[in-house]
Amino acid sequence: MTTSIQAPPRVTSRLAGTPPNAPHAKKATASARFRTVLYALIGTVVSVLFVAPVLWSVLRSLQPGDQIAGPAAGQSFTDLSLDNYIGLINNIGAGSYIWNSLTIALGSAVLSVVVTTLAAYALVNYPFRGSNLAFALILLTMMVPFQAILTPLFLEMNALGLTDSLAGIIVFHLTFNLPFGVFLMRNSFAQIPAEVVEAARIDGAGPLRILFSVLRPMIVPGAVTVFLFAFLGAWGDFIGALTFLTRQELFTLPVAVENVASGAFGTVNYGYVIAGAVLLMLPCLILYAAVQRYYVRGLVAGAVKG
Repeated sequence: MTTSIQAPPRVTSRLAGTPPNAPHAKKATASARFRTVLYALIGTVVSVLFVAPVLWSVLRSLQPGDQIAGPAAGQSFTDLSLDNYIGLINNIGAGSYIWNSLTIALGSAVLSVVVTTLAAYALVNYPFRGSNLAFALILLTMMVPFQAILTPLFLEMNALGLTDSLAGIIVFHLTFNLPFGVFLMRNSFAQIPAEVVEAARIDGAGPLRILFSVLRPMIVPGAVTVFLFAFLGAWGDFIGALTFLTRQELFTLPVAVENVASGAFGTVNYGYVIAGAVLLMLPCLILYAAVQRYYVRGLVAGAVKG
């Protein structure tokens, strides 16, 4: 009995140098280029809309104060100087206000990172009975605007001797930074595989050794994001500083700029006002530009697993 073996079907090769579906490929390439150009165009327009007011403020702050109040003219931009900044520091004493703002912002930011990191680390890796309820209560405080509890908060801080004190303002900002910071850091810890922590425990590492030597590199984006939010919130805060500080030597830069704008130091000098506004903006812009790569990663941490 003989069996017949059928030959495999013949494969016809395409002509060399002829890409498949060439018209469709060209159309897809043209569409991709159009989307890229459109994306770049929209991005450029949006960037100009955001950057132009900042540059305009910086440019106007270099003009003499009497020209800032008037309409902008081409010839008025030929006499630019740092006189407004020098006068703000020498005549108004802005240096001490900047130092107070910097102390409060850095103090609240550093303490926020430390406290929220330790709290989130315990909530994720050392759960206890009621830990989920505790986390829910922490999140619940995010729904309460601090203006609603400003009066009882002032009475409480006054009873504790924390008014008219930079340390009291730092505690004030730390309190309101905790809910969002714990939420963010908890997501950062939750995205780390549990096997990493378990392996470190098997190797004999203690809780603090695991946190600082094993997990620290993986939670840096979340910690930087908490630092950024806490710093920006404290640096630009006006209501808190105005409420809890009454001694002028403890005033922060936003309060000082408001006093300059309202004429508390005498005649309103719009050069000093806009120079103070620029001084308030610049640290925020520099800090955001420096840590933006961590900022985005920190915000999306735990977006899938949390």
